[in-house]
Amino acid sequence: MSDNPILDNAQRFLSVLRHCQVLGLRVHDADSRGLTLCLPYSERIIGNPETGVIHGGAITTLMDTTCGISTVCVLPEFEICPTLDLRIDYMHPAEPNKDVFGFAECYRVTPNVIFTRGYAYQDDPEQPIAHVVGAFMRMGKPSQLKKGSAA
Repeated sequence: MSDNPILDNAQRFLSVLRHCQVLGLRVHDADSRGLTLCLPYSERIIGNPETGVIHGGAITTLMDTTCGISTVCVLPEFEICPTLDLRIDYMHPAEPNKDVFGFAECYRVTPNVIFTRGYAYQDDPEQPIAHVVGAFMRMGKPSQLKKGSAA
C-alpha cells in the first residue's frame, strides 16, 4: 500500500481484470486529475507481423480500461461502472517495440453516468496515437446492489 489511496484503488481494480493481466497492463500513475495505464509492447499484441504495429484491439482495451478505472479518481467509494459508450479516434499507428500509455480523466459525474476523455501515446502526450471519450453507467456500490437485488 502506498500513501496514495487513488493509486492503490486503481491497482486493486486492475488486478482483478483477467484480460488486463494477460495484456500486462499496469498502473503508471493515478491521482484526482486522472489515471495513466501502461500497455507493454509484446509480440502477442502485434496486429501486423510485417511492421510489428500493435493491434487496434489492444489499444481499444487499454483505453476502455483506462477510462473505466479512472472513475476511482473521482468517486469517494468503489462503484461498478460498466461502459455505456466508447469512441476512439485513431490519429496514427503506434510505433513498434514501444510501450503505449493511456491517460483518462472524468470530466463530468452525474448520479447515473460518468463521462470520461483521454488519449493514448508513446513518447509524448502531445503526439497522441488516439483520442477517446467514454460514458460509464453508475450502478452503485456492490453492497447497494446486493441489498437492492433481494427486494
